[in-house]
Amino acid sequence: MSDPARDQLFRDHAATYRAYFTAMTLCGQTAADALGQNPTDFHALNVLEFSGPLTTGALAARIGLSQSATTRLVDRLERNGWAHRAPDPADRRRVVVEAVPLTPQQQERTLGPVRRRLAEVLDTFDTAELGVLYRYFEAAAPALREAATRTREAARETGRDGAGETARDAAGGTAEESGRTR
Repeated sequence: MSDPARDQLFRDHAATYRAYFTAMTLCGQTAADALGQNPTDFHALNVLEFSGPLTTGALAARIGLSQSATTRLVDRLERNGWAHRAPDPADRRRVVVEAVPLTPQQQERTLGPVRRRLAEVLDTFDTAELGVLYRYFEAAAPALREAATRTREAARETGRDGAGETARDAAGGTAEESGRTR
């Protein structure tokens, strides 16, 4: 059963959530820029820092890239000193990727301003409100990962690539559609 007041609240604040999401994306881009990285590399390092060492395949699954694209990403991170490969302690035949921790100076340059500003915002909430926020974060993170997986699977089923084009569209359609002859 639908709750009209709740439904209206969602409608009234849809733009608020989108503005929040856009600001989070901007902060990620800005932090990556401050380190001389691209956002995908920064995202991968964030995953490695919180997850600990991962195989390239496990990292690929967590960041939503193909294994070959993730291998290139790891090569780039390693070449630039942001990560290194090491033997898997659980199975010496496998290799894991480990993030090189940011120095305190790098942490301050990339995350200090946002941490301080968000601390100011969080200080405006009482303990009960903070509990609700953190309960949301705990529930939303796995829900968002699951939704991303479902979206990716649906895109594969329809033949869509990451840019929203079918392989045929990207190639200019069929020979007849594009004016090419065989």
